[in-house]
Amino acid sequence: MSLESVKAFFVANAPDVEIIDQGASTATVPLAAQALGVKEGQIAKTLAIKVGEERVLVVMAGDARLDNRKTKAAFGARPRMLPAEEVLELTSHPVGGVCPFGLPQPMKVYCDISLKAFDEVYPAAGSLTSSVRLTPGRVAELVDAGWVDVSQDVVVE
Repeated sequence: MSLESVKAFFVANAPDVEIIDQGASTATVPLAAQALGVKEGQIAKTLAIKVGEERVLVVMAGDARLDNRKTKAAFGARPRMLPAEEVLELTSHPVGGVCPFGLPQPMKVYCDISLKAFDEVYPAAGSLTSSVRLTPGRVAELVDAGWVDVSQDVVVE
């Protein structure tokens, strides 16, 4: 009941935040951006990674890519994406609906600086059709996330 745990999280921690259910898949960055009518970068994707023996969530701009070198420097170990089954078990959210809200157990959450390029971002809300609209700062505040720089530098031509 992933969407339900996210709803309960917002009722308890931020009752002013409304869950947006598109009724259409927002399971990938392009689908979410199209459904919400926003830029792909505004989709705040949540990656579940393993660094060393620790499992963490990293929230980053939808058009950003994880930089292995920066991630290793930030966390002290090479990052490895978690398999979908493990992501579901750890977060209760299916891949495509993963977010840092309504988790069954505490996890370390980090927000990548790529989110700061936008006034508002749209993280998933625990299902393949739902999301929320928040400022990057509010995302970090709600989940007590630290800020990191683990995305690849954008090359402007």
